[in-house]
Amino acid sequence: MILHVPFLPARGMALFPFILVRDPNDRTDKELLHHERIHLRQQLELLVLPFYIWYLMEYIWYRFKGLRHYSAYMRISFEREAYANEHDLLYLKRRRWGGFLKYL
Repeated sequence: MILHVPFLPARGMALFPFILVRDPNDRTDKELLHHERIHLRQQLELLVLPFYIWYLMEYIWYRFKGLRHYSAYMRISFEREAYANEHDLLYLKRRRWGGFLKYL
């Protein structure tokens, strides 16, 4: 389910089982929605809560290493997988379990 959240700090966000978008026009952006669906798959694989813990720990690790917010965010394995494959709309059909692990 795609929800419009006008005060969202990002353009899109996946909070299992929802995809949140800041701009209602993004409800039809196939690549943005695909990026977020990749995150939903990652969340499902890790049984949701461990995904958020792992995500946060990676972010904190990269910040601790001295990276600024955006650089730390872009180094998170979940984001690296989603960005690398957001243009390939068939990616989730052939993705294996733990696909994010190769981006660690």
